[in-house]
Amino acid sequence: MPRPSKWTFLTNHAMVLLQVWQDPDPTVREIAGRVGITERAVHRILADLSVNGYVLRRRVGRRTQYSVNPGRPFRHPLVKQLEVARLLEALDPRRRG
Repeated sequence: MPRPSKWTFLTNHAMVLLQVWQDPDPTVREIAGRVGITERAVHRILADLSVNGYVLRRRVGRRTQYSVNPGRPFRHPLVKQLEVARLLEALDPRRRG
């Protein structure tokens, strides 16, 4: 019997972006715990997303607050005409009826 592989439909970048979309106040540690990756990986992903304009950073006291720029397009050529907000809205359980 074949062993099930551990791939998923969404990348860690998408999962981190979804966490920021749902809550701009979690710590890097909380995001890492929810996504199931290391804090170092979350820092790297947030830097990628920030440099490319998908996540905006703002210092609030000693913490960094993140927010999603929902109007940014997908990076893949097949879906570059779509904004990331469409994916995030589809995946956000609070928005399901």
